[in-house]
Amino acid sequence: MISVVDTGFDGLKIIETNHFQDERGLFHKYFSKNEFAHLGLDIEFEESYYSINKKGVIRGMHFQIPPAAHTKLVYVTYGKIIDVCLDIRKNSVTYGKYFSIELSGNIGRCIYIPKGFAHGFVSLKDRTCVHYMQTSCYSKEYDCGIRYDSFGYDWNVQNPVLSYRDEQHPKFMNFTTPF
Repeated sequence: MISVVDTGFDGLKIIETNHFQDERGLFHKYFSKNEFAHLGLDIEFEESYYSINKKGVIRGMHFQIPPAAHTKLVYVTYGKIIDVCLDIRKNSVTYGKYFSIELSGNIGRCIYIPKGFAHGFVSLKDRTCVHYMQTSCYSKEYDCGIRYDSFGYDWNVQNPVLSYRDEQHPKFMNFTTPF
């Protein structure tokens, strides 16, 4: 059975999943429509994808703005990351604050990220495989980001590997939120 752990951020949840291990290896069930619905979580995922990352890669901080905003479910099947979520909902008591958690392929845990959060992570191992499920499809028109080093989080990486796109995102102090 899936269980939910509150993070102190409205809607942002840690999902402890079904995790089985025996002589064959590991088995994780990260999503169950029935269990998510029973817990009051969004079940209308429209897109799923994954990235494979080198150690020291930072991806983020990404989100989509309305009307293409989405809830995300993020989990790791191999390797390890520190996942970071930044609240960008202007009327939230946690606006501008961040939450971070370690996710790995050895632990049956994922993060449920509601609309109004910017999301990113740093890969702690080579070949880390990060999976994402989203409640809306990617939209170039509504795709946005905030610069990873502009909101006070210490990524603890000497020479991060970043995409050109992520380096060009506006700083948090220059961002006007639509949420």
